[in-house]
Amino acid sequence: MLRRILLPALLLALPLAAQQRVFRVDENHTVIGFKASTLLFDVPGRFTRYQADIQGDPATPEGAKVRITIDTKSINTANNARDNHLRTPDFFDAAKYPTITFTSSDVKKAGDRLVVRGTLNLHGVSRELELPFVAAEGMNGADVRTWSYRATLPLDRLEFGVGAESVAAKISLKKQVELDLLLVGFFEEPQAAAGPVKRHAKAAKK
Repeated sequence: MLRRILLPALLLALPLAAQQRVFRVDENHTVIGFKASTLLFDVPGRFTRYQADIQGDPATPEGAKVRITIDTKSINTANNARDNHLRTPDFFDAAKYPTITFTSSDVKKAGDRLVVRGTLNLHGVSRELELPFVAAEGMNGADVRTWSYRATLPLDRLEFGVGAESVAAKISLKKQVELDLLLVGFFEEPQAAAGPVKRHAKAAKK
C-alpha cells in the first residue's frame, strides 16, 4: 500500500527536481565588453544589446547551459565615428554578420574558477574556447540575493578576420583584444521562471 502511494509521488517529483533554475540578467551591472589597443592608447568598448539565456544551479554548476547572443550593431566605444567604422566590412561587417554568439558545451569547476567551454561564432568564424569565470554571491543594495560571474580572455581578432583587411588596423591596431565579461543577475526557481527567457531582469538601481 505504501509503495503504491510513494511511487507515483516520486515519479511526479522527478521532472521538477530535474528542472534547472533560470538566471535573470541585471542589465544595470552586466557588461559585455572588450579592450582593444593601438600603438598609442587603449580603446575600451562594450555591446549594449544582447540576449543571455542561462540555466543551471549555482550550488552545482556542472550541467549548466549558457547561450549569449550579441547584437553586433550595438558596439559602443564612446566615439560615434569610430563605432560606425567598426560596423563596416573593414571590421565587424554588422550588416552581413548581425549577431555574435557563444554557446556552451560543458561547464565545470576548476579550483576557484568556473570554466565554461563552448563555441564563439564571430564574423562568420567559429572557434572553441574556454571562459574562466570567477563567481561571487551576495546581497545587493535592495537586499536581493545576487550572483556575478566575471571572466577576461585574450582573443586574436585576426583568427576571426576582424580588421584583417583594414589599412588603419594594419598600421596601428594590435591583433590581441581582451574580452571582458561581467554577468550579474538572479536565479529563479523553475516555477517562477515559466515561459520564454527574457533578456533582462527588473533590478534595483543601486
